[in-house]
Amino acid sequence: MLDTIPALDRTRLAAIAAAITCVAVVGIGLSLSIPLLSIEMARMGASSTMIGINTAVSGIASILTVPFVPRLAARTGVVRLLVLAIGLGAICLAAFPMLRGIGAWFVLRFVFSAALGALFVLSEFWINEAAPPARRGLVMGVYATVLALGFAVGPTLLAVLGTEGFRPYLAGSGLFLAGMVPLALARGLSPAIARGSGRRFAGYLRLAPAATLAALVYGAVETGGFAILPLYGLRLGYDAETAAGLVSALALGNVLFQIPFGWLADRMDRRVVLLVAAIGGALGAALIPAASASFPALLALLFAWGGIAGTLYTVGLAHLGSVVRGADLAGANAAFIVLYNVGLILGPPVIGGGMDLVPPQGFAWTLCGLFLAYGAVVAWRLRAPPRP
Repeated sequence: MLDTIPALDRTRLAAIAAAITCVAVVGIGLSLSIPLLSIEMARMGASSTMIGINTAVSGIASILTVPFVPRLAARTGVVRLLVLAIGLGAICLAAFPMLRGIGAWFVLRFVFSAALGALFVLSEFWINEAAPPARRGLVMGVYATVLALGFAVGPTLLAVLGTEGFRPYLAGSGLFLAGMVPLALARGLSPAIARGSGRRFAGYLRLAPAATLAALVYGAVETGGFAILPLYGLRLGYDAETAAGLVSALALGNVLFQIPFGWLADRMDRRVVLLVAAIGGALGAALIPAASASFPALLALLFAWGGIAGTLYTVGLAHLGSVVRGADLAGANAAFIVLYNVGLILGPPVIGGGMDLVPPQGFAWTLCGLFLAYGAVVAWRLRAPPRP
């Protein structure tokens, strides 16, 4: 059967599979580490505020270091820098249980997050560059689905391995190192980044605002929704376990909607798909207050709403790959990741502040406002002719 596939297509497929497998394996290790570090810091006597600040270092590290990744990759090579980033992440994970001071953990968290930022920028650049233009949306949908499944596996492994001792850290470190295997097998297939290429950060915002701002809104909605939704459930009178279960509905929808929306984005103007996602996100958020009177109705709505909201990242990446070409694509991916991390930092306080201002339904109205603002940007961009 492989004989019927053109050599170019086989090369593209091998490159895409290597990049996706690498990120999926690292995603498992990352999702294992995030709750593990929070639990261990609590055992060390850190306050919830201190744990939150330490977690926020992740976004700050990405914002400060990611813009330099394309320039560094142009000097070292994409695969070499990916291997270095994975190796550095593995070392940091193994070092956490050895360096027990809170101050040391801030430094490790910064370095760890900087390595992850480089990993995601370069892997998404590689996938976008290798994806056939007519199938870019579907490829990004597969990537997002595999990554989401990887993130679901991590906490499950943590439940099996436990949270004490070196074992969970070494397991996460080992998963990181396993991500080097597909890179080694596909080392001759990675794209090159020309030296001296790329624009300033603001240039990518002007070139592809619908794509780059999709990352900002998704980062804010994802983190704000996941962080504030359990508090919203508590305000509605649900117990802690039930309130936390609302997040599962969001996560499941996020997994199941990526490939269908990616497939749809290959068959029509991707900006239209982004506008549909923005309108669907705004409508879904606006219906949350009415659905909150019935737990089954709220679960069903959150499932659909979470799925639609999650497609902003997938379709935004696919649209970015169609608007930005060649040497500029790595820089555009860096801008995409930076804006996603800005959203991670801004989302929880903005959405939480909305719920405090108009309790409890300000949670829903703030989310609705974010989607409407983004939808206005996409509608404005639809005046220009589409890119293939």
